[in-house]
Amino acid sequence: MADGAPDGWTDTEQRLWDAFRHGEVLDLRAGKAEDDDPAGSGDWGAERTVRAEVLARLLLSGPAPAPGRVAALKLNGAYVAGPLSLAGASLTHYIELHGCRFDTRVLLSEARAGTIRLIGCLIPRLDASRLAADGDVHLARCVVPQGIRLTDARIGTDLLLNQAVLGADPHHRALSADGLTVHQDLEAERIEVHGEFGIRTGRIGGRLSLRGAQLRMPVPGRNCLNLARTTVGNTLYLTGSADNRWTTSPSEYAYGYGPPHEPGAAVTPFRAWGGVRLVDARFEQACLIHEAEFHLSEGQELSLRRIRTPELRFACKKAPDGTVSLSRAQVGNLVDAPRSWPGAGLVRLTGFTYESLRPAEPFGVAERIAWLENSLGEYQPEPYEQLASALRRDGRDEDAREVLYAKQRRRRAALPVHARLWGLLQDVTVGYGYRPGRAALWLLLAWLLGTAYFAEHPPQPLKADEVPTWDAALYTLGRLLPVVDLGQGGWNPDRQGQWVAAGLVLTGWILATTAVTGATRLLQRG
Repeated sequence: MADGAPDGWTDTEQRLWDAFRHGEVLDLRAGKAEDDDPAGSGDWGAERTVRAEVLARLLLSGPAPAPGRVAALKLNGAYVAGPLSLAGASLTHYIELHGCRFDTRVLLSEARAGTIRLIGCLIPRLDASRLAADGDVHLARCVVPQGIRLTDARIGTDLLLNQAVLGADPHHRALSADGLTVHQDLEAERIEVHGEFGIRTGRIGGRLSLRGAQLRMPVPGRNCLNLARTTVGNTLYLTGSADNRWTTSPSEYAYGYGPPHEPGAAVTPFRAWGGVRLVDARFEQACLIHEAEFHLSEGQELSLRRIRTPELRFACKKAPDGTVSLSRAQVGNLVDAPRSWPGAGLVRLTGFTYESLRPAEPFGVAERIAWLENSLGEYQPEPYEQLASALRRDGRDEDAREVLYAKQRRRRAALPVHARLWGLLQDVTVGYGYRPGRAALWLLLAWLLGTAYFAEHPPQPLKADEVPTWDAALYTLGRLLPVVDLGQGGWNPDRQGQWVAAGLVLTGWILATTAVTGATRLLQRG
């Protein structure tokens, strides 16, 4: 029979031949959950076995479709025996396999395809470097013990890895996808990874979602997530995932752009055991990090160095165990919470710039200053200036002055001894110009003390025949403000009174000098 299966094919393979011609599903499932779990220990006998060479034959030189039908490979619950090698192939047919068990690796390197959907399958290893798929590539709920290689692959629409379980290759890479291009979304929600999830220099046209992902690096000191130099056209989600909807559905395996979960709903957080590296990445809409846990060992960090994004949301309920680095990152809105940042000098903010602060929880200026100073080793003026500028743009001038005052106090600690003494004097008297009320209080105190002294010890007139009207208060004020003539210059105090007058003059000049210095600083910053 011209349209019949080749000789030597089993009954199951002949049925698959016919289903392929008609674009229909061949369902070989046993109907029991324990027997249909590809990663389980159920019996997968000969009646469920299809040789990998049969799949290759159908995809590369299969029969013509039945009249009025579109040929497609649709197979459920099969045991695929032998290596499926399609490297360099041109696959024009639609491919969809559910719940299949492969006994060895699948090779798709440098192949061209339309849409490939392998859902809930056990695949020991998937090599698909430089794969060019015009449509989707779905690997949701697959178990891949030796990892996936998608280096320099190009996906025309979406790449879905939701709820997949990935082991690692000998180099501890679970997903090796450097140079990957996905034209729309990459979803890896609630994925379980044992090794590095790596997409360096990748380009994701839509969003990159790792909501509810569980990333574990078993090797100390290594990264569990590496997105260095990757560009995401929409949003990166390192957030939690609600425990409902598609997560327990037998048919759905994606969450998509659905509504956010209700407040108080059960959520699986994003969790990372190992370093997280987003160095030099670009997120065109936002980088969202909340409902997330970072378990970092010594020497590991959550590295956001030199990222660029219009919005960074960093609002974890618990601070990461290790260092958080934002050195030279460029952010529009910074949405954060005090409890999200680690203490003990584990924040790096050198060269970090942001346009505005939009705290997710109350974040007072004292906490902001502590956040800033926790990030600094040696004195650096730029972080203070950056924070003050952002506060001014939000109309919080008083808070901005508090930050600049803290900057001057921090700067004083790095100066030589004589400069520290002068700085201390400025601090005590006028608060470096950011506490102008202090100068008035010191002047008032000096005036009251001087007035009390000269009221008890009035001086003699300079000329016996010219005795002006004596006023202790005006005389003291004239000493404190020596550039102002209050008509009390005709008096000659005794030796002790001269020392008191000299002290008043010196106090007046010091307070005036420091007040002018502070006023000048305010004008320059304002």
